[in-house]
Amino acid sequence: MAGRRARTGRGWDASPPRTGDPTLRPRRGRRTSGDESTPGSGAVGRADADQAADTPRDESEVAREICLRQLAVRPRTRAELATVLARRGISEETADAVLDRYDEVGIIDDAAFARAWVSSRHAGRGLARRALANELRQRGVDGDTASAALDELDESTEAETARALVERKLRTARGEPDAVFRRLVGMLARKGYPPGVAIRAVKDALAAQSAEAAEFAEQIDADALADTEG
Repeated sequence: MAGRRARTGRGWDASPPRTGDPTLRPRRGRRTSGDESTPGSGAVGRADADQAADTPRDESEVAREICLRQLAVRPRTRAELATVLARRGISEETADAVLDRYDEVGIIDDAAFARAWVSSRHAGRGLARRALANELRQRGVDGDTASAALDELDESTEAETARALVERKLRTARGEPDAVFRRLVGMLARKGYPPGVAIRAVKDALAAQSAEAAEFAEQIDADALADTEG
C-alpha cells in the first residue's frame, strides 16, 4: 500500500509556509487622508497664528478683562476701576460703557462696598466713623453713599468699641497714669474717635484699673477736655 502523502493543510501539523507564498505576504495599509500632509501646511498654521496674535483686540474686551482681574483680588469701587482703566490707556468713553454695564448687573456696587467696608474695618481695626469716612472718600465713594453706610454704625456702638480698645491696651500699658492717659487718647484719636468719646473711654477704663489710676481719672473733666480738644 502506497504511503500516504504528508498533509499540507493549515492544521496543527501543517508544514511551515513557503516564504514565496503570495497569499501570506502582509498587506500594506492604505494611507488615509488624515495621514497625508499638505506641503507647507505647518507654515500656513504658524502664519495664521501669527496673524491672529497681531490682530488688535477690541478695547471693550480689554477693559472688561482688566476689571475682572482687579475684582478677583478684592471688591472695588467704580472710581477705583476707572482709575485703573485710565492708567492702562482705556478711553474714557469705553471705560464708562463697561462700568455702566457692570453697575447694571451688580458686578460693581458702591453702596454694598461701603457697607462691607464700614463693617469690616470697624470690627477688625476698631476705626470710628470719621476715619472710615476718610477711607471711603479716598476710594471714590460719594458722600451720600458713604453717609448711608456710616449711619449703620451708631454712637453707642462706637463708644463700646472705643472702651474695648482701651481695655485691651491697658493690659500691657506701662508708665504713670497721666502718660498712659495721653497715649490712649491719642490712639483713639488716630482711629477717628471724637475727643469726647476718646477721653470718656480712657477715663472710665483707668477708673476701673487701680486705685492710683482711679484717683487720676477722678480729676479728669471729660467735657472740658473734649471742648479743648475739639
